[in-house]
Amino acid sequence: MGQSVILQLENISKQFSPNLPPAVSSVSLTLHQGDILGLLGPSGCGKTTLLRLIAGFERPQAGIITLAEQIVADSRRWLPPERRDVGMVFQDYALFPHLTVASNVAFGLKNRRRFRRYSPKQVNHQVEQAIALVGLQGLENRYPHELSGGQQQRVALARAIAPQPALILLDEPLSNLDVQVRLRLRQEVRHILKQTGTSAIFVTHDQEEALSICDRVAVIRHGKIEQLDTPEMIYQEPASRFVAEFVTQANFLPAHWNGQGWETEVGCFRVQAGETGNGKAEPSSISLVELMIRQEDIQLEPDEAGEVVVRDRQFLGREYRYSLVGSSGLELQARTTVEQSLPIGSRVRLSIASTASKIFGSCCSDPA
Repeated sequence: MGQSVILQLENISKQFSPNLPPAVSSVSLTLHQGDILGLLGPSGCGKTTLLRLIAGFERPQAGIITLAEQIVADSRRWLPPERRDVGMVFQDYALFPHLTVASNVAFGLKNRRRFRRYSPKQVNHQVEQAIALVGLQGLENRYPHELSGGQQQRVALARAIAPQPALILLDEPLSNLDVQVRLRLRQEVRHILKQTGTSAIFVTHDQEEALSICDRVAVIRHGKIEQLDTPEMIYQEPASRFVAEFVTQANFLPAHWNGQGWETEVGCFRVQAGETGNGKAEPSSISLVELMIRQEDIQLEPDEAGEVVVRDRQFLGREYRYSLVGSSGLELQARTTVEQSLPIGSRVRLSIASTASKIFGSCCSDPA
């Protein structure tokens, strides 16, 4: 964690129409210097609106935004984007087509109104440094249409970094790239931000992208933060069923306590006491729940008497993903190593480790 706070949001809300629910509702968070925060959620959850509120493109109806120890938005004041020390990287790159790579990167340095003013020599030096940082040396005189998508996004990142802003905001910057470029560039983006000590907020709907790039992740639903924590805790200890489903893409099995374990239609499983998604609860106080089991935690054993059937199998290179179906039509997903290959149509028995599941659902007392 950084030593100082670079950004603080206190109960930020934004509603575009009285006939619609708030796009952002009472959001509070803190970003420390040098950290990368991910805003993760499905389309329409409010993550881009929250980013625009921080940038100054939207004005909050309630709450306080403090950037680099300066209040930039509250009930009495609001600083426009050009007066906030913030860099922006957009999904569609937003490069100037008539400017070269060097001129695009220099644009932010030559148009700083309130902050540092640079001499022509300083501008050239900053541009050279930023272009070298993103690995585009030798392409300074090319125009955007002469670059690949990955190169254009590097230019956009260099343009945002060159003025050395207090904060960089990235709005789904990799979503327009093909898979291989996206995988490579996301690690480069993290490396560049860490190398420069730049604080950043990274908006994405890609779970793997958020977990791999960010130091902390805020999972957003209906304009509210469902959970804000490290990637490891988000994945291993989801605070709600939504987080568990959206981030881990886990299976959920209806279950009841039979005195020895959680009975489901595909087997009886034990969960350590207190491991519930709705707070701590003893098994004896819960009648009907949903048992969360991650795909990779399911172990499959061939069993002709098993009630689960392999409906489909996908080869993913390093692993297999199995689509399973129970006798009632319950659908499950499991991932195994390539060493285990089960034919489609085979019957299997399921098992999991006692620490590999979590309880969600109602917590009502058992009837007497």
